[in-house]
Amino acid sequence: MVEPVKQYRLPVVMIQPGEETEDMYMAEVPILPGCRAWGNTPAEALENIQSVAGEFILSYRKHGDPLPKAVQESAYELVGPKVTTEVTIYL
Repeated sequence: MVEPVKQYRLPVVMIQPGEETEDMYMAEVPILPGCRAWGNTPAEALENIQSVAGEFILSYRKHGDPLPKAVQESAYELVGPKVTTEVTIYL
C-alpha cells in the first residue's frame, strides 16, 4: 500500500544578514533542530529551507526515527483530486 502524501506547515524564522550569518539571510525551522539554510535574499533562503526541511524529514523516515511532535502535528494528508493551500509572500 502506498503511504499517503503529507503536507507539512513548518514555521520559519528569517534572520537578517549579519556577522553570525556570514552576511547572508538565514532561514531556520525551529521545530526541526539544526535545520537551517542561507541565501543572498530572503526568497533564496526560503527556497533553500524548503528543500533542506524536506531532506530532514526524509532522513528521519529513512533512519526510522520519530519526527519531533511539533512537526508531526503540523502535517496533514493530501486527499482528493484537488487540494487548496496558501502561501505567504514577503516583499
